[in-house]
Amino acid sequence: MGQSLVKNYVHIVFSTKHRKPLISQPVETELHSYLGGICNKLGCQVIKVGGYTDHIHILCLLSKKITLVKLLEELKSHSSRWIKTKGGVYTNFYWQDGYGAFSVNPSEDEVVTHYIANQKEHHSKKTFQDEYKAFLKKYEVEYDERYVWD
Repeated sequence: MGQSLVKNYVHIVFSTKHRKPLISQPVETELHSYLGGICNKLGCQVIKVGGYTDHIHILCLLSKKITLVKLLEELKSHSSRWIKTKGGVYTNFYWQDGYGAFSVNPSEDEVVTHYIANQKEHHSKKTFQDEYKAFLKKYEVEYDERYVWD
């Protein structure tokens, strides 16, 4: 086979350091666009970016030319640097050290897109920690809770 054909949907989740609620208007929409732009620039076609005051969700197609860890390094470092230019409240803005990344069946991309689009409603009932633990359980990811949060 002469071609390398790849289509990997990935749902990425990460929070602000210590889950500080720093992502709100007016910077929220601009941050989501900025993160989507980073994905697209790296060849990882963004499908949806969203989140809540303390975390981000990204659904994208992972490029065959970049590793997942490199994508996350680029997303976090560039967006953290960018948001610090948005005013004094963001001077000490940092992302958590870790992240979650989950493969998505192509037949469920619309379900995940809808889920990401409705984060505000979703988090009126559930905390980020509960949401994240539910993802870990759904995807059967073994973890030690002492090291999940920072």
